[in-house]
Amino acid sequence: MTRTFMSGNEAAARGAYEAGVVFGAAYPGTPSTEVLENLAKYEGVKAQWAVNEKVALEEAIGAAIGGGRALAAMKHVGMNVAADPLFTSSYIGVKGGLVIINADDPGMHSSQNEQDNRHYARAAKLPMLEPSDSQETKEFVRLAFDLSERFDTPVIVRMTTRVSHSKGIVDIGDRVEKPVGGFVRDIPKYVMLPGYARGRHVIVEERMKSLFALSNKSQWNQIRCNNRSIGIISSGVAYLYTLEVAPEASYLKLGFINPLPLDLVRQFVGEVETVVVIEELDPIIEEQVRALGIQVIGKQDLGLPLCGEFSPETIWHALQAKFPQIVRDKPKTDVPTPKYEDLPPRPPVMCPGCSHRVVLHALKKQKVTIMGDIGCYTLGAQPPLGAMDSCLCMGASVGMAFGIEKVSGKGKTVAALGDSTFIHGGITGLIDIVYNKGATLVIILDNCTTAMTGRQEHPATGRTLQGDATHALNFEALARAVGVRDAHTVNPTDFDLLEETIKRCLETDEPSVIVAKRPCVLIPGQEKLPAYSMNQEKCNQCGACIRLGCPAIIQLGQNKEKSFFIDAFFCQGCGLCEHVCKFDAIEVKS
Repeated sequence: MTRTFMSGNEAAARGAYEAGVVFGAAYPGTPSTEVLENLAKYEGVKAQWAVNEKVALEEAIGAAIGGGRALAAMKHVGMNVAADPLFTSSYIGVKGGLVIINADDPGMHSSQNEQDNRHYARAAKLPMLEPSDSQETKEFVRLAFDLSERFDTPVIVRMTTRVSHSKGIVDIGDRVEKPVGGFVRDIPKYVMLPGYARGRHVIVEERMKSLFALSNKSQWNQIRCNNRSIGIISSGVAYLYTLEVAPEASYLKLGFINPLPLDLVRQFVGEVETVVVIEELDPIIEEQVRALGIQVIGKQDLGLPLCGEFSPETIWHALQAKFPQIVRDKPKTDVPTPKYEDLPPRPPVMCPGCSHRVVLHALKKQKVTIMGDIGCYTLGAQPPLGAMDSCLCMGASVGMAFGIEKVSGKGKTVAALGDSTFIHGGITGLIDIVYNKGATLVIILDNCTTAMTGRQEHPATGRTLQGDATHALNFEALARAVGVRDAHTVNPTDFDLLEETIKRCLETDEPSVIVAKRPCVLIPGQEKLPAYSMNQEKCNQCGACIRLGCPAIIQLGQNKEKSFFIDAFFCQGCGLCEHVCKFDAIEVKS
């Protein structure tokens, strides 16, 4: 048997490959992006980026009822987008196995919230597995496909950021080829008219009873008895942290977490004196155990937070305060707290030369309210640019801007969102503006990639996940096709044209779309423009350049002693600083 080092996301892809998956779809989103990127590397698997998570899941459902094993991957908020097909997929079931990889993001490392998607498994009545490391991830994904076909249901494999991105040793197995069975017409099963759906709901409930029985016997839910004075129930990465801190305690380690093995819980409770539940985010296991009438020590008792990500130190402090007799010495990973006052501030910022900065600067000059969205440009909300006023969810900027227009009037609010985000969730909002006779200005910040998650392709880049040439969506043509007559494509570094176009669109009484198109500076092969430099003799230290928030512009000193410089190494030559300087102090570096 071969062993290798894999992240959780790589292991998830490997598990799907070994299980014989033939189709995978996803929309990129941290922390789950690499699942599909790695799945696409295996021969025999058709993997593709979808325009959003709902479409990805629908495609996977189609592939599964077509008789092939299929996978859909998404981050936790992507599950919200896919919730509609998710719930009813529980009713229609599968033919080939269907596995949904869901990655939660405790601590919000790259997300707008930190919802606990274990709720989805309970609400949609779907089985859910939760691995603790990369090896378990691979094994759980393989198991999930078997469960899916055995019980005629999609199966969710829940991961978290640490499991997705940390690496561990994984045993590599062989692929098991699963012939594609083909679609077989079955109207009562696949057509969810109310009359058929009522019957399918009964089947779902009976299936959950069978899954409950299986969960109680599953090898992935294990009792490990040591010191019986304390028994800890845990799952996921929180189990590993707790095991590191208190290895002598007894454990009920859960891997099959929905439906919860309540009979096994009762058995475990009977074998230990005090029961403790440790889990990240919401107290889902704790509440179900308490509902059995069992007294447990839970989050509130231990002082464990509902918010944020756990670490071994978090759990050590909680257990040390309550059960000092079972904890080891403080984890060595508890590094000394740095003296932040000695460190220069390094807030996340847009890259030097990013065209989004140009557009946001132009909008700020117009003194409009900017409904922003999910993407690199969200960083424009921070000082010194301070040019974004909202960020809710993918594509929400369009509807929100229109909503403000409905109560405040035209010309004061615009929607600004990225190219991939517009495709994901903004198109329907634009159609709604046209349909309801709005006059909102929508600006598509087209940098020709899905930049924030690592430059993935999308339907407007003209390339597939594998890099093959395909049709490239034309945003201006799309806008005109849905009824927007006032549509323009502008290179944002044509500063005067951009500002003039924005001003004119704000004055019209009909919907407008501006496609601000310029490739991301991080896309390989971009032309390197000459860098700029600061002429210190001409500079009067007004600070107009530093307020753009470009990392290439540096301020030294304060007040009358301050001076500004341009780092030629970082400067991408976009020229925005030269454009805003009224004293001609910024020049192309000779």
